[in-house]
Amino acid sequence: METELRRRESIVSSARLAELYECSALLRRTRIRAEEIVDEARTLLVEAEGQGDPGRILTLSAQLDEARAAYCKVLNAYVTICRRINDERQAILQALSGAA
Repeated sequence: METELRRRESIVSSARLAELYECSALLRRTRIRAEEIVDEARTLLVEAEGQGDPGRILTLSAQLDEARAAYCKVLNAYVTICRRINDERQAILQALSGAA
């Protein structure tokens, strides 16, 4: 009975870990796209500065700040989910080693 319970707990934990990996993959793609957006915004700002267009510089500077802030949020979420994956992986390994 106890072995069956541990097996079920292991299955549930493994499913949870798989969900977290999927979230991590999605956040990784989002992080990469957010980096690209920041780079694109930076490039546009440099071009505007080179053209000496004060209105465009102001607008693009604000957009770059927004892109950086969004990137930070995505990066923080990515780090958080990676830590959570590691914690759950450790818990699963401990549970499995305790079952042996």
